[in-house]
Amino acid sequence: MSKAITDNKPVSRFERKFSILPKNIGFALAFIRQICRPDRDYPKDRVNSLYFDSADLDEYMRSASGEFRKNKVRIRWYGTVSGNGGTIPVYLELKSREGFASSKQREKFTVPSEDLLPDRLGRGIVDKTTLNNTLAKFGHFTETPLRPVIVISYQRYRFQEIQTGIRVSFDYDISASMIAPELRRHESRISLPGAVIEVKGPTLELPVTLRRMKFLDTDWSRFSKYGYCIEAFLSDPGSVARFSPSGKILDL
Repeated sequence: MSKAITDNKPVSRFERKFSILPKNIGFALAFIRQICRPDRDYPKDRVNSLYFDSADLDEYMRSASGEFRKNKVRIRWYGTVSGNGGTIPVYLELKSREGFASSKQREKFTVPSEDLLPDRLGRGIVDKTTLNNTLAKFGHFTETPLRPVIVISYQRYRFQEIQTGIRVSFDYDISASMIAPELRRHESRISLPGAVIEVKGPTLELPVTLRRMKFLDTDWSRFSKYGYCIEAFLSDPGSVARFSPSGKILDL
C-alpha cells in the first residue's frame, strides 16, 4: 500500500439533499439536465464507499437521532473493480457535520485491486494503524475501535448549476452490502429504490432554478445514505422503513 496525496484542510460547505421517488427518477434527471451543465472532469461514475463504525453503531445512532455534531469515516473508490491485478486509488475520508454545514478531509492511498473484492472488504482495505493514524492527523479520535460495517455503491451524475456554478449531483441505482456479519439479519445485499439529488454550496440558499424541484414530490431532508441503508438492513423485508427515508424537513 502506498500513500500519495493528503487533503486535510477541511472546507465548510452546506449540503441540501432531496430524495426522489422511483416513479420520478426520469423526470428528475431530465429537470437537472435542463438547468445544469455536466461536470467538466467527472460527469459520471460509480461511487463505492466502505463505512466504518463502532460495534454499537455509535455514528449511525447519532445520524438517526439527528444530533448536531456527527462524523462518518469511510474509504471511497470509483468505478468497477475486477480484481485482475494492478492497483487502485482509494480515499480514506472523514466527513464531519455541524447542523447543516459539513466538511471533508481525505487522504489518498494506492492498494491492490484484490483488496476491494467483496470477500476482502471485511479486512478494512487499510490496516488499523493506518486508519487510526490518518484519523488522528485529521484531528479525529474515536472512543471505541472502528470496524468495517457496510459498503454502499451507486451511480452518480455530477453537474454545475448554470447560473451560479453550484455543484449538483444525481445519485441512483443505490445498493448496499452488509460487511458486519452480525447485522445480516435477513440478507447480505439490498438494492434501494429511488434516487438522491445533492446540492452543495457556500450558503443554505438554493438557486432560483432549483427551487422548482417541489414538482417532483420531494422536499429538503437530512437524508443519509449510510443511515438509510443501515436502517433498511435492520428493518423487516417489505417494511415501510426501506422505502421512506426519515428526517424530512418540510416547507424549507
